[in-house]
Amino acid sequence: MDTPVRTWQPGPGLAAAPARSGVVDLGSNSVRLVVFEGLGRNPQAIFNEKAVLGLGRGLQSTGRLNEEAIGPALTVLARYHAVARAMHADPIEVLATAAVRDASNGPDFVAALESRMPGVPIRILTGEQEAAFSAAGVLLGFPGADGILGDIGGGSLEVVRLDAGRPGRSRSLPLGVIRLAERSGGDVVRARAICEEELGAVPWLAEGAGRDLYLVGGAWRALARMHIAQTGYPLAIVHHYVLRREEARDLAGVVMAASRRVLERMPGAPQKRLADLPFAALAMRRLLRATGAARVVFSANGLREGWYAGLLPEAERLADPLLSAARELALRWGRDPGLPQALLAWTDPVFAGQDNGARALREAACWVSDIGSHDHPEYRAEQAFLRILRQHGVGLDHHARAFLALVAALRYEAEPGAPWLAPTRVLLDLPTIRRAEALGAALRLAYTLCGGTPALLAGTRLERQGGRLVLRLAEGTGVFAGESVLRRVEALGAALGLEAVVQVEED
Repeated sequence: MDTPVRTWQPGPGLAAAPARSGVVDLGSNSVRLVVFEGLGRNPQAIFNEKAVLGLGRGLQSTGRLNEEAIGPALTVLARYHAVARAMHADPIEVLATAAVRDASNGPDFVAALESRMPGVPIRILTGEQEAAFSAAGVLLGFPGADGILGDIGGGSLEVVRLDAGRPGRSRSLPLGVIRLAERSGGDVVRARAICEEELGAVPWLAEGAGRDLYLVGGAWRALARMHIAQTGYPLAIVHHYVLRREEARDLAGVVMAASRRVLERMPGAPQKRLADLPFAALAMRRLLRATGAARVVFSANGLREGWYAGLLPEAERLADPLLSAARELALRWGRDPGLPQALLAWTDPVFAGQDNGARALREAACWVSDIGSHDHPEYRAEQAFLRILRQHGVGLDHHARAFLALVAALRYEAEPGAPWLAPTRVLLDLPTIRRAEALGAALRLAYTLCGGTPALLAGTRLERQGGRLVLRLAEGTGVFAGESVLRRVEALGAALGLEAVVQVEED
């Protein structure tokens, strides 16, 4: 039966949780501990350790957890308990998924685990709860997600309908990569028939036609990493990595048809997951067919981030993730937290008429425009560029990363042909690069005028008057039209296709 996804909310007191929290994802194939720092819109995982144990291997035939994996699992989980306590993580919780909930010896395993992790809640999730956590995690990174979510593990596949950022119906299916391999006897052709039958029983998956298919789970992330490695894509970040429908189909087809020996030689192929890859590829291809999705969007966010989202105050959870990530960088690396909003207002007349998305990017660029202030002058441009391009940010797609990084580099006077700027030429189209160049020139002029202080910036003003760009300077405020100011206002005018004029006004 289809069930509506209900976002889990913390109980009384959890919203005021201490600075660190920890969650153990106890899955059919692997077990992982993540410790998060703080309670911000952009989750900061300061510890992330995984052990591939195969606890759910053999479950399909025996109905029991893998006896050979139980001892190692208890040892690993005892270590995770020690790590989390040593890091002062509170709350800590264990989330057990398909293998533990379906195994006849699951209760005995949980009892043994409780003795190894005293005082730690161990929650055996239902399929509905697993789907709800996954949806909450994906929506933390993709607030407006629209389409179908698929979260594959070792034992189950959770599918959720997402409607413009709202979770809807969900279903848990016995199509995890381990279970699918065992149900099919390791035969990919038989596995395809099993997938078609299970997915065919969920008719609302077709509501994803023309929308996005959001994929969560280690096996699917492995496929994304393989594609990144094979295509020479310039950013090795799976989160927000996008494949067109035909690209995803082709990738799946190649992996499904490859022998183990061929898979071993494929760039980016994880050696510990080689046996799972053909079944992960098959499940992706069948789900793509069942949904009719136009694109595949990979998410590094899932169950664990969904659990974390439940700790956040509502206002924090609903904040814009792009601006949250930009503010975090500014507060860590910048000089004056009052300057970014002043820069946004100062650049408004130059970029009037922007839509909400473009203005949000400009605001984020203002926030990150000073993050190289503490770096060596010879490397400020490159350091700022790489820091932004590779920063952790759940709401930053690859386009936004490249745009913000390029703006910051140009604000620090990077040479447009610098080799380390090459990723932007792949990730951005020419009109977007031109917009970044104009914004970078505007911010470079602003910092030349004000030295990074809102007080001095207040003595200046930019205006567009027909075909002219006018910089107005208030006399006696500490700013003047020196050679560097004249050169940079002319550069901004050229970037905008406008004649540059400087006017000094009496105080």
